[in-house]
Amino acid sequence: MAKKDKRQELPPVPEALAAAAVDAHTHLDACGAKTAEDVREMLDRAQSAGVGRVVTVADDIDSARWAVEAATWDDRVFAAVALHPTRTKDFGDEDRATLEELAAHPRVVAVGETGLDYYWDYSPPEPQQEAFRWHIDLAKRTGKPLMIHDREAHDDILRILDEEGAPEKVVFHCFSGDAEFAKSCVDAGYVLSFAGTATFRNAKGLREAAEAVPLEQMLVETDAPFLTPHPFRGRPNQPYCVNYTLRDLAELRGVNADELAVATTATAERVFGLEQG
Repeated sequence: MAKKDKRQELPPVPEALAAAAVDAHTHLDACGAKTAEDVREMLDRAQSAGVGRVVTVADDIDSARWAVEAATWDDRVFAAVALHPTRTKDFGDEDRATLEELAAHPRVVAVGETGLDYYWDYSPPEPQQEAFRWHIDLAKRTGKPLMIHDREAHDDILRILDEEGAPEKVVFHCFSGDAEFAKSCVDAGYVLSFAGTATFRNAKGLREAAEAVPLEQMLVETDAPFLTPHPFRGRPNQPYCVNYTLRDLAELRGVNADELAVATTATAERVFGLEQG
């Protein structure tokens, strides 16, 4: 019998954190969840590792509808809705109307993920920037945080936020800059969310940023099923793996993992308006 490729296996569930953590950005549908039972199973696994709540994030219209519905199935799940920048080439009025309606739902805690992605060429910069400006306005009109996708677009992201006037709360999901860019974001009052990439040993600039950002402007996330943290890089990811990222970043910062969990959970509760717990 052929041996199963370990790269296709989920990492082991780690020992639970004493303090409840929040996965500030995940994609439960992309992790394979379809039904309420699937969602409950993933959240039970996360809770067994001390990760008590998640924000599941949409990247297209169908995903946005699903995320909102999933957030009604389980009290531990919240949603964020937007059209991913790589999908904005044909962003039309019908899509805008749908997102307007979904963003108003009480279980939706952010407008995202939106922003700019200059790595892939699925959508030219111009429609990406136009859609980003529209999402900024939506976040301001709904009073909900703006969740930003920024890939190789730091300068344009900051420029457009400045031109449009940033919403009160802005989160850089899967922060990808160095310490200098992190300082620019922190000085502007933005919140930086760190994924498994910040645990990669070759990500020197990113790790310096994760070490320096103030705790009150720091979140942790998985971006599951992508970006599984060290030492399981390349394997499938799920929300429980934010435990590994927290432990790694706590060691990097010279603090206890439970202290970091408490601090980042407080940030998540404040930024997203999550119920205390």
